[in-house]
Amino acid sequence: MIEIKTPAYRRASFALALGSFIVFCNLYMFQPMLPLMAKTFSASAIEINWLLAACTLTLALTLVPWAIGSEMIGHRKVMILSLFLLPFTGIAMLLADSLLTLTLTRAVMGISLAGFIAVAVAYMAEEFTPTALILAIGGYISANSLGGIFGRLYGGFITEYWGWELAVIGMAIFSLFGALLVNRLLPEQQNFIPTKGQFRVHSRHVIGHLKERKLWLAMMIGGLNFSLFVNLYTVMGFRLVAPPYSLSISLTSMIFLCYLTGTITAKLSGRWSQIYSPISGIVLGTTISAIGMWVAAYDSLPAMLMGLLLISSGAFFTHSLAYAWVSQKASVAKATATALYLVHYYVGGSLGGFYLIACWQYGTWHGVLTGGMVLYSLIYLLCWQLHRSTFSPLKTNKQSKI
Repeated sequence: MIEIKTPAYRRASFALALGSFIVFCNLYMFQPMLPLMAKTFSASAIEINWLLAACTLTLALTLVPWAIGSEMIGHRKVMILSLFLLPFTGIAMLLADSLLTLTLTRAVMGISLAGFIAVAVAYMAEEFTPTALILAIGGYISANSLGGIFGRLYGGFITEYWGWELAVIGMAIFSLFGALLVNRLLPEQQNFIPTKGQFRVHSRHVIGHLKERKLWLAMMIGGLNFSLFVNLYTVMGFRLVAPPYSLSISLTSMIFLCYLTGTITAKLSGRWSQIYSPISGIVLGTTISAIGMWVAAYDSLPAMLMGLLLISSGAFFTHSLAYAWVSQKASVAKATATALYLVHYYVGGSLGGFYLIACWQYGTWHGVLTGGMVLYSLIYLLCWQLHRSTFSPLKTNKQSKI
């Protein structure tokens, strides 16, 4: 097992963080482009959202197949294959001659991205000691946020000044060199036991995880949390490029620097779970995020930025705790369990975009506040149910002993 403060830990944690950085750069590069792409293709905000939603949706739908495959051939092999597919699917976007074609190519990109995301935490769970796992997951999710920040800033600036085609070419080249470096640094698996020819077994694991209440509730929390987080940023992008602000795409993309607070809180989540209950941390993160949405309601750029900082801080804190919860509570087929969490996570992000953009189109930010509070209320309800399912059996056992 890989221990903290060892050369193997430093190599593995850096390689996983770099892979995560590359994946999320590719995933979110198009998000700041959406208002500009809507003008380019003469599409509505809801129609152009498919450029982001198609990628996250196919990613979600192929996470479990990738995870099942990794249980047969190895987690490391799947991660490396996933990274090497990215530059090829990226270049394929340049052949798109319509919004539909570009959307379909982005959907293929989602399939490529899914391989790495599906099994990275499972690799850590099998190869790292419990203490190293908690810290490594925090670093991995921090790299998620950094990749999301860089990809969005890169996409916004390059697209405005040189076009989206050049942005795609540059990202494909970066992805290729990054994949080569991860392949060199990431240690071979030492604790993996392949289970070839047991598709039924893996299918039963999927059903078993979904029946496990403590896992499924955390998965639902992750999905709702992400649907709010990523799409509040999307709506804010449309808000800032519209009058009375009328900001440029490159300047609007700077709002994604607010993700940096998420990088910090993702790291802090590991420390929190060592001292306090992860469920209380999820409630805290959700509350901070909800407050951020209300702060952003004020028609003031400083207030909007402060709101986004709070949204990022709370959402990443919640995500880190829920993600680690599923990985730790799953007793078997950890790759499948974490993949199922991410299925809920990215399906929530895909569907939440259409939901919150519709709230924005028909009710401006007041509509977003109403729609957002519905989702935040659902998260609180799920946290209460998760607490009951986790601690109620213990109370029952104590009463029976008395």
